[in-house]
Amino acid sequence: LLLALGRPALSGAQTTEGTAAAPHRRFEYKYSFKGPHLVQADGTVPFWVHTGNAIPSADQIRITTSLKSQKGSVWTKNKSIFEYWEVEVTFRVTGRGRIGADGLAIWFTEEQGLEGPVFGAADKWNGVGIFFDSFDNDGKKNNPGVIVIGNNGKLLYDHQNDGSTQALASCQRDFRNKPYPVRVKITYYQKTLTVLINNGFTPDKEDYEFCAKVEDMVLPSQGYFGISAATGGLADDHDVLSFLTFQLTEPGKEAPTPDAEIPQKDKEKYQEEFEHFQQELDKKKEEFQREHPDVQGQPGKLLELFFNDVFETVSDRELRQIFEGQNRIHLEIKQLNRQLDMILDEQRKYVSAVTEEIAKRGAGFPGQQGQVSQQEVETIVKTQEEVIRQVKEIRSSVTDALRSISGAQHPGSAGVYETTQHFNDIKEHLHVVKRDIEHLVQRNAPSSEKQKCPELPPFPSCLSTVHFFIFVAVQTVLFIGYVMYRSQQEAAAKKFF
Repeated sequence: LLLALGRPALSGAQTTEGTAAAPHRRFEYKYSFKGPHLVQADGTVPFWVHTGNAIPSADQIRITTSLKSQKGSVWTKNKSIFEYWEVEVTFRVTGRGRIGADGLAIWFTEEQGLEGPVFGAADKWNGVGIFFDSFDNDGKKNNPGVIVIGNNGKLLYDHQNDGSTQALASCQRDFRNKPYPVRVKITYYQKTLTVLINNGFTPDKEDYEFCAKVEDMVLPSQGYFGISAATGGLADDHDVLSFLTFQLTEPGKEAPTPDAEIPQKDKEKYQEEFEHFQQELDKKKEEFQREHPDVQGQPGKLLELFFNDVFETVSDRELRQIFEGQNRIHLEIKQLNRQLDMILDEQRKYVSAVTEEIAKRGAGFPGQQGQVSQQEVETIVKTQEEVIRQVKEIRSSVTDALRSISGAQHPGSAGVYETTQHFNDIKEHLHVVKRDIEHLVQRNAPSSEKQKCPELPPFPSCLSTVHFFIFVAVQTVLFIGYVMYRSQQEAAAKKFF
């Protein structure tokens, strides 16, 4: 009971002492990165360098993809110039398998370990590495785990035992496939390294739990920050969302001002660049005001007009997508119209040729009338009626397609009139074909007196009536198939809009 009562008092005393001795924190942007807009236009991350299979994007850096035998890393370009520091790293390790490999490491080393066998970084480092090992090499079932290993530049990492023989501190934590990104806070202050970790089950950024602590650790006074990852026979996606670095200053000591850390040459360079950008901005402002004289003296309206010119609203984007879809449909209909015109021209040529041939041979052989059987004439008439029926079906399909497209388009848009006009042209061509075929049927139909048509001599080998109707039937079937295919494509396209 006395021990239980004494513990809270001791804990409270420690908290009071820790609060009183809390160091001063200052964010260091040159040793940090965070999305969005993480990368520049050339694909690089400001103040950082990436190597191997690392892929920077707007919101994160994928150190390795879920492929076998991948290695990647990112490192600061410049060495740190402060003695004590704190880093907050947000990362995500995801994979389809129950077991992942190999893992991820956070570094503070005297030299950049751009590539090597230790989680994608170089071995024999001088500094410290915090390893998030997800593969159990030694078979002790203590992975995934977090291991802190220091090195003076002479030791080789013990892969077979997962670094357990070299570990300064460790804890067993499962950081794979969590609903939220895992957060790690690593603090090096007054020669004590502390590792706190968020388990990834809550979005609370300050929900940390203790993982490891190493006292009396001597690290290089200046070094590079880095993060690396590697995969082996198994693979995970290792994504780093942010790496935030803070300089820690002991209480009572003044933190160096940012200006004192910048060399005079760099100051002059930055000042010159600032003046150049300021001049360019002033020129842009003058040009914009000349182009929009009606909004001068109205800053709010000027700003609104500027953002309307630069950014696109959701409604404008949807309207633009609708117009683009209508334009594509319009182009497809024009192509269909051209193909239909070509088919109709061919049919007119064949009908005209057959009609002329029948009239010529009927006038040239008047004595052979009555030799054509009634069955042959009825066969020709049935074939022609079938052609007419198919042409009517084509016209009905085209009409349905027109009705569907007209219903999907935006009311009042200019594309509706043009689409309707094209379909009206198609209808007129189909009516012409129908009239020509009906005229041909009437000429060949038997009269009330059952007058027999003259027997025709053999047609030349180039074209016969049977071949003509077979050709017309095949063309009609192909055209119907094409119309059905285009209707399916349009129905699928309307789902997008």
